[in-house]
Amino acid sequence: DLGLLKQACSELGLTFMDNQTTYRWYGEHVGDYPIPAGFTAEDMGRCDHAIRVPGATYEIGVVKRDDKHILLWDFWSSGGLEQALGRNAGRLKQAYAVARVKQQAHLGKYRLRQQQTANGTIQLTLTR
Repeated sequence: DLGLLKQACSELGLTFMDNQTTYRWYGEHVGDYPIPAGFTAEDMGRCDHAIRVPGATYEIGVVKRDDKHILLWDFWSSGGLEQALGRNAGRLKQAYAVARVKQQAHLGKYRLRQQQTANGTIQLTLTR
C-alpha cells in the first residue's frame, strides 16, 4: 500500500519522492550480489518513486510490478542505507508493518497499544 509506505517514511523522517524515476546507487551492478528475482542489471537504478534517507548517499527505489510495490536499493555500506535503516531496510519495513496493523485495527474497531522495547522491537496489543 503506497499510502502506508509514505506514512512509514514520514514517521522515520524519510522523504518519499513521488514519480522520481531513478534512485541513487553505485551505478553499476558488479556481480557481487544477486539481482532480485524478476529484475535485470538494466533495471537497477530505475524506479517509479524513490525514498531519500537523511545522511545516506544512496536512495531506495520503489518499483511497481503487477499489483505490488517492490523496494530496490544498493546495500553497499558506504551508501549509508544500512546505517540509517538497519540490515535489509528493517526499520522501514517495521514502520510499514506497524502502519498496516494500525490501519487494520482501526477498520476492525480494535484499540491498539504500542510499546517499543529497549532493543527497538515494537510490541502491538489489540483489544476490543
